[in-house]
Amino acid sequence: MALYEEVLAIAGDRPDVLVTISGELGVSGCTREIIELIAPRYDAQRHGPATGINLVQAYLAVRDPHSAQHVLDLLFALNRPELDERLFGFSNVIADMMLLEARGEMFPTPAPDAPGGAELTKIDLVSISKPVWFYGLENIPGLLPPKEGKRRRVAFGQLALLGVEQTPGNMKQPEDELGRLSRGIPLWLSEALFFSTGYISSTAVATLRREHYGLFTTEWAPEHIRQLADTTEGGLDYVFTGALRQEHGDYELVLRLWEVKKFRERKAFTVRWTPATADPGLAQFGAQLRAFMEATPHPAGQGLVYTPPAKLRDYIEALGAGLTLFLGEKQVLPPAQLVLPAELTVRLGRSAAESEFASLLLLGLLARAQRLNLAGTLAMPALAGTPAVAQARQQLGL
Repeated sequence: MALYEEVLAIAGDRPDVLVTISGELGVSGCTREIIELIAPRYDAQRHGPATGINLVQAYLAVRDPHSAQHVLDLLFALNRPELDERLFGFSNVIADMMLLEARGEMFPTPAPDAPGGAELTKIDLVSISKPVWFYGLENIPGLLPPKEGKRRRVAFGQLALLGVEQTPGNMKQPEDELGRLSRGIPLWLSEALFFSTGYISSTAVATLRREHYGLFTTEWAPEHIRQLADTTEGGLDYVFTGALRQEHGDYELVLRLWEVKKFRERKAFTVRWTPATADPGLAQFGAQLRAFMEATPHPAGQGLVYTPPAKLRDYIEALGAGLTLFLGEKQVLPPAQLVLPAELTVRLGRSAAESEFASLLLLGLLARAQRLNLAGTLAMPALAGTPAVAQARQQLGL
């Protein structure tokens, strides 16, 4: 910062200087420093659009949509048609943020030295780098596709739960349906990309002091994205963050794709569903995301063929439950946090016969529940009749 201030004192009116400094700070995740150094000096007519775009992204990263809108208005006034698509994208993001702010569901990110700001960095991010049902089945060959060669690295972050109060009491309660979905949806999307060529995918969830899960009531702050990127072996190319809202039985999911190198939002995805439309709505959403990421399946014989279960919503919730039991076995979560609703395993079992993935997940759930003394007597439902499922059942002793 001292070096930048010296440069700006000498050449702070040069467009190339402003765009270089704002770009370097953005790549480093120093969004507040962009605002501090660049915003007072920026003039759209003199300095051009590139610096302004970096400034808009900085304001969005700290959840200040009103300042972002001010800079965006200056950029639109430049009347540069080649920028319209990108500027309209920013306009949509700003509108979403203003709506959340009006609902009281989004607040500016506090600075690290502000009261409460330091709390942003006191979480532990646990990374899950393989399908959650695979842990415990490592000795069965051929389940996962090979991951050699250069591949893009993408992580899916635990979803924020909008409209849920963040209190110590809430966070210490064992997870409920929304909690399972907030972690199950990222696990599902990561799994879908894991079985696609060109990607190495993972899921990141938050825990606090190995006592309970972390709860996000607003979307991830830049500090969380940077923490995840900096602590992931091999680095990351993309991070997905998002938020889930449930109101009167209706659900809304907003997912945002961040490009880590430039620290900018690439695209926002939205899906809404009711209990009656959950399975087709989520299936269409997953297909849309895979198409945007240009994800293609591996050739035959390279791991299982990824096919989302027909009862996708139950499968997603069960993924969240599977993660909880896995973390319980690893002593990341204490026994008081471990729950496996019997009705969830029953719902998952209803579709297991038609789904290899649902069968493997169900077997893992029941085996872990038995080892953790959580399971009562449950008749084994019909499972998919594939060699992988038969091997898994034998290995797990079910």
